[in-house]
Amino acid sequence: MKHETTAMILAAGLGTRLKMLTQDKPKALVPLNGKPLLQYCIENLIANGFHHIVINVHHFGSQIIDFVQHNQFDANIEISDERDLLMDTGGGIVKATPLFKDSDAALVHNVDIISNVDLGEMSHRFIDSNDDAWLLTQDRETNRKLLFDGNNQLVGWMNKAEQQFKWVNKPESDYQELAFSGLHFFRSNLFAEFDIKPQSVIDMYLHLAKDHRIVSIAIQPDYWFDLGKPEQLKEAENYLRNL
Repeated sequence: MKHETTAMILAAGLGTRLKMLTQDKPKALVPLNGKPLLQYCIENLIANGFHHIVINVHHFGSQIIDFVQHNQFDANIEISDERDLLMDTGGGIVKATPLFKDSDAALVHNVDIISNVDLGEMSHRFIDSNDDAWLLTQDRETNRKLLFDGNNQLVGWMNKAEQQFKWVNKPESDYQELAFSGLHFFRSNLFAEFDIKPQSVIDMYLHLAKDHRIVSIAIQPDYWFDLGKPEQLKEAENYLRNL
């Protein structure tokens, strides 16, 4: 069945920063105001017009599969099974690439990101663009930054704390530092050339940016939370409760 954009939820991670909360369940099923993160993510994607969703699983993967099977979501949901080997962010996307074949584009959404970005409208804009990938970015404090030139084209990555750099081509001196939001759009076959093995999606984008349009799209939603740590969960719970 043809879908304009397939949404992939990255839900395979070990959730180690959530400590006690992920000892008996995957991060995807950690509750936020009584509702699992995965449910927030699925319902938000459906509300934004995505009806083909791929979820990758590893840590307590059978719990996620059971959760999806026992809930009636208005979407065709497929599982990309990494229970034998955790593929990291990039390898997980490469492994799932055949599931994007009936779509013009794919959106990848980290399961621990909660926001009100208008992903539906953005999906249409991306498909109409001449770009190969959109990395949704923000101007916020974090040690790891993506680096872009004056045309918003990806030129590098940095870890500020360790003064470590990775460049697409040669080292640059004139660039804009932006934080990655955990949300990105790309043409559905963009990663088809890569081997199925554990690898970083940022490293893959740095490789592709040599001859593809990998650009920054700045977002300023009303709210955006990265729920990797218990204190971030608490902050999001309080904010959403008061909405």
